[in-house]
Amino acid sequence: MKNLCSESEFMAAPELISPRSSRVAAARRLAKRNFRGKERLFLAEGPQAVREAARHRTGGEPTLVELFGTPEAVERYADIVDAAHEAGARIHLADEAVIADISTTVTPQGLVGVCRFIDSPFEAVVAARPKLVAVLANVRDPGNAGTVLRCADAAGADAVVLTDASVDLYNPKAVRASVGSHFHLPVAVGVPVEQAVRALKDAGVRVVAADGAGEDDLDAELDAGTMGGPTAWIFGNEAWGLPEETRALADAVVRVPIHGKAESLNLATAAAVCLYASARAQRAGGAH
Repeated sequence: MKNLCSESEFMAAPELISPRSSRVAAARRLAKRNFRGKERLFLAEGPQAVREAARHRTGGEPTLVELFGTPEAVERYADIVDAAHEAGARIHLADEAVIADISTTVTPQGLVGVCRFIDSPFEAVVAARPKLVAVLANVRDPGNAGTVLRCADAAGADAVVLTDASVDLYNPKAVRASVGSHFHLPVAVGVPVEQAVRALKDAGVRVVAADGAGEDDLDAELDAGTMGGPTAWIFGNEAWGLPEETRALADAVVRVPIHGKAESLNLATAAAVCLYASARAQRAGGAH
C-alpha cells in the first residue's frame, strides 16, 4: 500500500493499493451501521458526493479523510482528486475490483470517499432560528430519506431533523440519494419527535404535519397566507404515515390536494411539494 501525498508523488508512483490492504478492509466495513457508528466515518460514493465532501469542513476540519479511485476515474475527475489532496485526504489508486469491493452500488463510478460524520447538534439547529425545516419521523427507507434531504436542500431549507426512529443518515443508499446534499445543510439525528416539536415551537417555528388525511388543504393554507412564517414540516413513515399522537403535536395537519385520479403521492414527492410551497410563501413575504 502507498498513500499518495502529493500530485507529483501520485504521478510518479501509480501502483495500485492491494485488495488485502487494511485500508481497503476498513473502508469495506463502513457499509455496516455498527462500524460506521464506532468509527464515526461513512462512505461517499461517486464523483458528485466526493466533490462535495472534499469541499466540506466538519468542526473546522476537512470532512473527506480518504479517497479510493480507479486510474480512469482519477484521470477523468482530476479536479476532485486535487480538491481531495488540498483537503489532506489520503489518496489510493485502486483497481475496479477493489472499488467494487468497497462500494455498495451495482455499478460503481470509480470514486469512493471515506468521510467524517457531519450531523449537527439539534440544539445548534434550533439556536440558528431556522425558517424552514424538514422533520423525518419514522422514515425507514434510506432512499426516501436521502431524496427528502435533497429536496430540502433544493428548496433552501435551513435544516433537516431525523428522529430517533428514522433511518441512519449515513446509510450508503441515503447518501447516494441525496446526491451531495448531505454536505449542504445541517442535519440533526436521533431526536425524539416530541422534543423536536417542542423546541421548534419554542423557537417560534410553526410545526405542520404533512398527512394525506389532513384537515387542512395546502392550497387553502397558501391562500390564507399561513405559510409565510418560519415552518417545520413533519413527514411520516412511507407505509402508515404519521400516528395520531404525532399529528396531535403539530399546529396544523395539512394534506397536499390531489386534483387528478392518483390515489396518493409518495413521501419524497409530497415533501418536495410542501417544502417548495413554504419556500415560495416565505420569499414572497420576505422571510428569507
